[in-house]
Amino acid sequence: MTKQEIPTYISHIRKSEAGEEYVFQSNEEHSNGVAKMAESFAREFGMGSWGYVLGLLHDKGKERKAFQEYIMQNSGFRPGLTVTGEHNHAFVGGLIAKSIYGKGSESLLCNQIISHHSGLHDYCHIEDILKKDIPSDVNRCVEKIQLNRPPFSFSIITGHKGMTPDANHLSRMLFSCLVDADYLDTELFMSEKSARKRINGITLQSLLPMLETYIDNLQKSSPVSEVNAVRKIVLERCVSLSNVERGFYSLTVPTGGGKTLSSLVWALRHAVHNGMKRIIIAIPYTSIIVQTASILKQIFGEEAVLEHHSNFDPQSIKGKEMQHKAKLATENWDYPIVVTTNVQLFESMFSNRPSDCRKLHNIVNSVIILDEVQTLPTDYLQPIVDALKSYQNMFGISVLFTTASQPVLSGLIEGCNPKAAFQGIDNITEIIPKEYALHDKLRRVCLEIDNTSCTYDEIAARLSRHNKVLCIVNTRDDAREIFKRLPNEGMTIHLSRMMCPRHISKAIKEIKQALSDNSETVIRVVATQLIEAGVDIDFPVVYRQEAGLDSILQAAGRCNREGKLDMATTYVFSLSLEHKLYGSIIDANNARLNMVNVNDWFAPETMTEYFRQLYCRKETFDKKDLKTLLYKPTEMCFAEAAKEFRLIEETGKTVYVNMDDSLELVERLKSDGITYSLMKQLSQYSVNIHERDFLKLWSYEAIEEVIEGIYVVNDQAQYDENIGLRLDNHWMNEILTI
Repeated sequence: MTKQEIPTYISHIRKSEAGEEYVFQSNEEHSNGVAKMAESFAREFGMGSWGYVLGLLHDKGKERKAFQEYIMQNSGFRPGLTVTGEHNHAFVGGLIAKSIYGKGSESLLCNQIISHHSGLHDYCHIEDILKKDIPSDVNRCVEKIQLNRPPFSFSIITGHKGMTPDANHLSRMLFSCLVDADYLDTELFMSEKSARKRINGITLQSLLPMLETYIDNLQKSSPVSEVNAVRKIVLERCVSLSNVERGFYSLTVPTGGGKTLSSLVWALRHAVHNGMKRIIIAIPYTSIIVQTASILKQIFGEEAVLEHHSNFDPQSIKGKEMQHKAKLATENWDYPIVVTTNVQLFESMFSNRPSDCRKLHNIVNSVIILDEVQTLPTDYLQPIVDALKSYQNMFGISVLFTTASQPVLSGLIEGCNPKAAFQGIDNITEIIPKEYALHDKLRRVCLEIDNTSCTYDEIAARLSRHNKVLCIVNTRDDAREIFKRLPNEGMTIHLSRMMCPRHISKAIKEIKQALSDNSETVIRVVATQLIEAGVDIDFPVVYRQEAGLDSILQAAGRCNREGKLDMATTYVFSLSLEHKLYGSIIDANNARLNMVNVNDWFAPETMTEYFRQLYCRKETFDKKDLKTLLYKPTEMCFAEAAKEFRLIEETGKTVYVNMDDSLELVERLKSDGITYSLMKQLSQYSVNIHERDFLKLWSYEAIEEVIEGIYVVNDQAQYDENIGLRLDNHWMNEILTI
């Protein structure tokens, strides 16, 4: 290759497919490619020219002499070349953007460019960076491109002095357009085969007939019953109310009313009606995600449904091509239907990292189904609601809140601290009218609440009177203590997060199979809340430890689910003789206990009153004070907010247990190092434990650190086939027994 074939400014270098020569991408070619792609992404929310400018300027710093030396040396093209001076390049484009577009460009142009590798910076760091001089070896003469006025409120762009929740999401969305375009254009040059695998021509329009055929066949094969009649009513209502404008909607359907399929019908028809591109289903529990994704893949096929959560491994998909496509799609959600967790969705919305944020622009013009919406943490309710409002206002989304226990999300939301009050969503349209009275039509359970203090022995004795019974408790310790007191007969099953995901899935499958056989086999299950919502099981009797009303009604939804009995009972009990309640469950239980003159625990207005009672006990709906960090457009702290916004606090340690082929995966981890696929497979054998329990296991050498930060419990005897990970020293127990 001659010198004339080397670009003046190189952006990327790779070896040819034959491996005999080097191939170059010029900086001009890369910048133009990123600019056009970012423009197309940003055009979806009316800011195409902003995306174009971001792409055009983001790599101007690669014109630096030191960077050109660095890339030739680092790529192996000229390994002996000495790099003279500083070669960082990202900050340069930000300085040029500031020089062209002046004050007010810091949060919507400069920060995105400066941060496109490192992650969005806090405003004070950006201010310091922007004090630098543009390097003399960079051409600063750049044509000023006119930035178009977006179709939404312009105040968040032109130096708005007040507080607004919109600005940080707009900044992050433009960042998403840039970083995904940068990743994709780079991939197209460096690995064209991978880039071509991303192409997915499936549209929501093409999926609608498949869904309609599936439901038609399902209805034809379903037996005539009261429950199925109600499911048909819900479905027909979702069909009739789907051709509406974008906005906020709710689907409040008692457990067993078929809301999973009905909500999908509404979302798909609504999306097609409004020319929307994607459906994103966010679910709080992985057990429900696996179940929901399985149904959707049966209807639409693997190529239309992306399953994105910590326990999903693309290796489980048949066919190498689809495995690779699924892995690529988790990076930016470029699939027609995405099934994910609340954690993945909302933590991405508040992240500052390029890898998290690159998917955000694919939420634009989407329908978001928030399933089991009552599980949204009240400690973060204000930033979550504000984010949804911002996304609806600027990015044209629709949101469907689905649950049997609809929380209060509209109007003024007030806590016990007057300063904690915030304005909820102005208008949420409920799809099911009150006069339908579905809670009456689907009334299959009565609640029997006993506030008398009980012991583990007493509850175990009560459970033992039933041949088929489910007991749901609040903690892992409670589940273990009751389980070990049950008689060893028939199927006695324990379910808690002391079991790894693979073990839990197997146990739930066994329970479902045993219940469907309609045999006389004894089936007694003691579980934590992991089985409380979304898991399709049907017990004739359910016991629920005292908790908030939403949790109790969710537990009742596992009782007489298919209406096979005229009426069944869910018993609510207290374990206060064993211990007091603690954590967030105290407020939830007290809110329920404080409700007086309740005529019908299942009525929607009762649930509304419950949430009012719950909210009035809250000191804050913004636990980490994110509005201070993010709501002032000129002083946004992206890095700090991303660190603070954690829907699930990381209070423990993850260990991997010895079950099935887990140790084979660990050996591969030792030899091959950490890979995406390996960690996804290994996550099926993970258990999260408290720091104190980790230290206990470590003290008697039950844990091995195989790679820095990766801990394995090698001893198979330390993992019980019934209760999961044991915290006691089984070696010492065996010695004492002898």
